[in-house]
Amino acid sequence: MAITTDPAVRAPLSRIEFVALIAFLMALNAAAIDVFIPALRTIGETYGIAGSNDRQFVITAYILGFGIAQLAFGPLADRFGRRPVLLAGLAIYIAGAFAALFAPSFAALLLMRFVQGVGAASTRVVATAVVRDRFRGAAMASVMSLVMMVFMIMPILAPNLGALVLAFGDWHALGLVMALIGIIAFVWAGLRLPETLSPGDRRPLTGKRVAEAFRVVATNRIAAGYTGALAAFFGVLFAFVNQAEQIFTEVYGLGPAFTLYFSLVAVFMAGSSFTNSRLAERLGIKRLSQTALAAFIALSALHLGLALTFGGQTPFPLFIALFILTMCTFGFVPPNLNALAMEPMGHVAGVASAVLGATQMLIGGTLGGLIAYFFDGTLVPLLAGFLGLSVVSLALVLWAERGTVMGRD
Repeated sequence: MAITTDPAVRAPLSRIEFVALIAFLMALNAAAIDVFIPALRTIGETYGIAGSNDRQFVITAYILGFGIAQLAFGPLADRFGRRPVLLAGLAIYIAGAFAALFAPSFAALLLMRFVQGVGAASTRVVATAVVRDRFRGAAMASVMSLVMMVFMIMPILAPNLGALVLAFGDWHALGLVMALIGIIAFVWAGLRLPETLSPGDRRPLTGKRVAEAFRVVATNRIAAGYTGALAAFFGVLFAFVNQAEQIFTEVYGLGPAFTLYFSLVAVFMAGSSFTNSRLAERLGIKRLSQTALAAFIALSALHLGLALTFGGQTPFPLFIALFILTMCTFGFVPPNLNALAMEPMGHVAGVASAVLGATQMLIGGTLGGLIAYFFDGTLVPLLAGFLGLSVVSLALVLWAERGTVMGRD
């Protein structure tokens, strides 16, 4: 597929289109995860997978590929530029989506989902690096909040899109939808995204230079602390995504209508991300993120206590109200922690983005998947995981800031 790269034939990318394109690239990953949630049961039936917890590996396999491959795409993006790495990754993603349609076994399907995640890793690395190339500090957090707002819309659309597709076909059609989304991303980025890494900032792709870039990220207290905090907190999201179908259908017996409640939660999460974009430069991203983390901890502890009081299952109206309140704080944490982690890493933005994304996906995805795998028919494992992960996240934030609370940006 020939994509023009001549800047003379491309109109300048406006801020609105820039945010929309970056958001679409990030949302591609949410779609690849969330659109399959309504199909997990039928996928299990297709391959004779009886255990409901085992079906979650369709999500986990993608997350692992997505996390591991970022460590390779980061140095490549710092050496060859953002555009070629992004387009190569999207081509892999599209190929993996098509190949999954013909998987002869559950193991083969998981392998293709892993490959799909590998290709999609380029979108996470490049999207974050491109934003860091153009913005920094609170301005970056504001842009990332708008990106996250669109990213959060995908959990509203994707499960319902998946349910709609399943109403007229089987889960294989979802692979075609994923491939189509990948093709749209490939064409849009190829035609419109400019190269944001100047030739003078490109780093040689040698073992020594790559190792040095990773060392810079790992030994910077701010970058390392906020990266770890973000990874722990994203475990919350992955635990919820992995377990959402079971919570809504098995605990509360909502059946296919569960996607509507899943979407309702995502609406409020998107709203909080938009609110953060309006407040980041006014109130400061450290103050916003620390306040939101403290609120998340308090709400998780309250909900866990109530769940234990009600025998592991709070009444549904109380559950959905507390869950929405808790997840509303989510929009104030990842965009700000992401900006704080990337702030001192402008000279190695590609590698820093890779380390941030890989840590977030591998550690967060593993912890979230582990929490979800311990589902026992009650809310207790999920809420206990929420509480534990958010406490770890706040502790790492305070370590990064040497114990300073509500410091200045």
